[in-house]
Amino acid sequence: MTDAAPVSPIDRAGLRQRIDKALTEFLANQRIWMAGVDDALTPVAEAIETFVLGGGKRLRPAFAYWGYRGAGGVDSDQVLAALAALEFVQASALIHDDLMDRSDTRRGEPAVHRRFAARHRRSGWGGDPDGFGDAAAILLGDLCLVWSDELLHSAGLDPGTVARARPVFDEMRTEVTVGQYLDVLTQVTRDTSVERAGKVARYKSAKYTVERPLLLGAALADASAEVHAAYSAYGLPLGEAFQLRDDVLGVFGDPTQTGKPAGDDLREGKRTFLVAAALETTDDAGRELLMAGIGDPGLDERRVARLREVITTSGALARTEQRIATLTETALAALATVDLDTEARQALVDLAIAATRRTD
Repeated sequence: MTDAAPVSPIDRAGLRQRIDKALTEFLANQRIWMAGVDDALTPVAEAIETFVLGGGKRLRPAFAYWGYRGAGGVDSDQVLAALAALEFVQASALIHDDLMDRSDTRRGEPAVHRRFAARHRRSGWGGDPDGFGDAAAILLGDLCLVWSDELLHSAGLDPGTVARARPVFDEMRTEVTVGQYLDVLTQVTRDTSVERAGKVARYKSAKYTVERPLLLGAALADASAEVHAAYSAYGLPLGEAFQLRDDVLGVFGDPTQTGKPAGDDLREGKRTFLVAAALETTDDAGRELLMAGIGDPGLDERRVARLREVITTSGALARTEQRIATLTETALAALATVDLDTEARQALVDLAIAATRRTD
């Protein structure tokens, strides 16, 4: 595997700045519309602006853009605005995910449900502050999903192009939603199999992080069937590798870089590949420690450190790292099977490296 180029593929072609510009302009118009309905909606607009514009890797629009360019698509601000709609899908998924996991923070800031619960307390309103925060998070997440549709359709692309991309966009949003359900189901059924962990990762994250954005770009460019096949062969293993890196960071990551407390995935009871692999190979004492700790919201730093030790000594961490490397190599090999724009091909190589070696 080669090293990523000095300039991130997310920053080439002014990509990050142009995506942020499209999001900023769209959100500014939404704020004006909401203020016309009721001043009480201004905090809603502000919260979504903070969430969407205040962070995020812009990976999904980047995969979609370079997938579009790889298939011969011509760059335009209208295409960038359409692809920026993926950031609202991501925002919706994260806002709802934080609520379901009862997470306190996201990117180092209070999660949306915590933000609105705190607003309730400061205002001295009646009723349950946490219940209000939960309701607000559900509605803001739904609003982001609605806005993903609106931005896709209002970006300025001709209706025929949008219609061609629409099935990919719809299937992606269905997949991430059912994947999220499988995730919460797996937590309550305590299914610890590697197979179940893989399926959850594939539908909750892997497909909508890499494969579907690539296929969205390909559809906008009216790409050939060969390009679609190559993008799936690249996107599926790379998406899984991306999620496996996320799983590792959820247990071993530095909170100052991830923006979430150390070991948060363990407290939330995530049945990830990393955890499933540890349960499969550790001894009885290690298995007992893991089963007692996973899903315990009161898990302190000392016990998190002990569970990390179990995961490491079981060989699960090394097994996960090896799987990340193997999946990434498989993904990169798929790019060699199809004729793509040279600059876009290199960008997709660099994106693969950046997505699987990240520390946040």
